[in-house]
Formats: sequence, C-alpha cells, structure tokens
Amino acid sequence: MKLDKYKLIEELLAELKIQIAMVKENFENAPEAVLQNPSVSGGWSILQCLDHLNSYGVYYLPQISNALNRAKISNTAVFRSGWLGDYFTRIMSPETGTKKFKAFKDHEPAKGLDSKRVISEFLRQEELLLRYLSEAKNVDMASAKVPLSISPWIGIRLGDTFRFLLAHNRRHLLQAKRNL
Repeated sequence: MKLDKYKLIEELLAELKIQIAMVKENFENAPEAVLQNPSVSGGWSILQCLDHLNSYGVYYLPQISNALNRAKISNTAVFRSGWLGDYFTRIMSPETGTKKFKAFKDHEPAKGLDSKRVISEFLRQEELLLRYLSEAKNVDMASAKVPLSISPWIGIRLGDTFRFLLAHNRRHLLQAKRNL
C-alpha cells in the first residue's frame, strides 16, 4: 500500500496526542480502586492495559531508535507499507481486527500495579514515540526494518511499526476506558 509519508506521520502524531490526552484526562487522577479494578467481563484492569502497552514500549522503542539511526536520510513523500506490517496493523486495529488475542507471556501484566509508576511510564514512552515520529519525517521509513517482538528474525518496516504500535495502543486504551 502506497501512502503519503508526511500525511501519515501527521495523522499518527495527531492520534498519539489524542491517546496521551485520553490517558491524562481519564486515568492520571482516577481513584486507585478504579485503576486497579478488573473488568466486569473478567479482563484486565485499566492499569493492566497500560502496563501491557508499556511492555511493548520497552521492546519497540529501542528498536525504533535503532531503525531511525540505520534508516536512509530521505525527503521522499512516499511510504510503501509492506504486506506483513499492513496485515499486523489491520488485525490489531480495533476498527478492522475483531479477533481477540491472548497476550504473549512476556507481555502479560501483573496485578496490584503501582498506578503512578505505570501511568508515568506510559506517558514517558508516548512522549518518546512523539519524538521518534517527528524524526521519521527525515528518513525513508521503508528502508529500515524493526524486528517483531514475537519473532526477532522477522522485521517490518519502520513506518509499519509506528502504525502497528498506535493501533495496538488504541485497542487497549479503548479496552481500559470501558472499565470506567
């Protein structure tokens, strides 16, 4: 799929800012009991959703930094999404991916989490992601690959990694918000 790189980055930056605002408005000052309370359906609490996202940030943010450092400098306005990256983005997106997934063991959140630590770490990671997205304007987002957390010998394009991460965030932030 062929996309306008600058438009894509602007859309992702706007979405990321909305996600940050959502966490600040809905969760940052919420009562501890609300944040810790498991979903009525037996799913994760708000903090567990955020901690799950943090675990992906721990893996992907250094990988994105490395990919940005390896990527070719480019002012090309086109980003070509790879089939694998596009597939992962579609299945993870709450709008197009309706299937439920079991979290991989490394990304299963604990119970009884420290709310201040989890929320501040999430916001710190999102600010870093904002910076990386801004830096991506100057590189060819298809030239550098980011290894998948589920299979480090398989990589997807840097631009697809951004798309996947934000779709994954959106999915779990909506899940967390249903707990309010």
